[in-house]
Amino acid sequence: MMDERTKVDKAFGTLVGLAIGDSFGDASRTEANHQRFGITMDFTEEASWSTDDTEFALLTAEALIDCGGEFSSEAVVAAWEKYILYQENFYRGGSSEIEAVVNLKRGLKPPFTGMYNAYHHSDGAAMRAAPIGIVCAGNIEKAARFAQIDAEVSHFRDGIWGAQAVAVGVAAAMAGGSVDEVIAAAKSVIPEDSWFYYTFTKAMAIVDEHQTLEECWVPLHTELWTTYKAAVPEAVSQAFALFRLSGGDFRKGVIYSGNFGRDADTIGAIVGALLGASVGAAQIPPRWVEKTRYPTGTCLEFTKGKDLLQIAQELAALID
Repeated sequence: MMDERTKVDKAFGTLVGLAIGDSFGDASRTEANHQRFGITMDFTEEASWSTDDTEFALLTAEALIDCGGEFSSEAVVAAWEKYILYQENFYRGGSSEIEAVVNLKRGLKPPFTGMYNAYHHSDGAAMRAAPIGIVCAGNIEKAARFAQIDAEVSHFRDGIWGAQAVAVGVAAAMAGGSVDEVIAAAKSVIPEDSWFYYTFTKAMAIVDEHQTLEECWVPLHTELWTTYKAAVPEAVSQAFALFRLSGGDFRKGVIYSGNFGRDADTIGAIVGALLGASVGAAQIPPRWVEKTRYPTGTCLEFTKGKDLLQIAQELAALID
């Protein structure tokens, strides 16, 4: 059993870890940073910003908080209607989430809002699943069930399974699971006949064969490449491989994922959330925490200025 202080520390670590990975990954892949630094090793003096990864994760968090942890499809729809359906534009929003908004405005309900979505296999549900892992700390079955409920508003099949893998991974990390235990828990909820299972297994085989980041770097790109960089079978599999290669080192994992390219903000958000849940906020560089603690509302207006610590406290209070 975790004491209350540990629950909050790990919950805050998860949320701010996600926000750090999101911001770091998005900044690292800019042309300006490539020209100036080549490889980005730290936040620069310029202001940081959040993207849809952090901000949709906060939407999931608010849905959990508003329903007091009694999560349902109705609670998810109510949160989307309350917090985001009024917006006309979603700057840099994920295509899967924008289509889900359109479907909700047309009167569709889950699971059809996710099934009738051209981007249903994207990592858009995976990027927002970490808060579910917080409230389901140590409860793998509950985390998988809640993740499916949340993901069905915008996703189907691999898109849902990606969200379940992340939620379950965070739930295992919150409960003190090792890197290998977190990966095993995530893999356990992926159907064995799925595309995602194939690429997840492939990613782990690449790490088994090559061991080091330097040797894994090219095959993790070339052997998992798809025509759509935000597809769960590519991006989420890469994220778990980088989490494994980090060996549980938060700073190392963020640098690895932030410089990975492709869907680097989402890969970074997933790796950051998993590592943040593992080590807690107290083990994350304080300057990185303060850089990202208050989202900028880049995509979702309601998130601007929210305090991730306060939200973490509210989520931690829902842990059984």
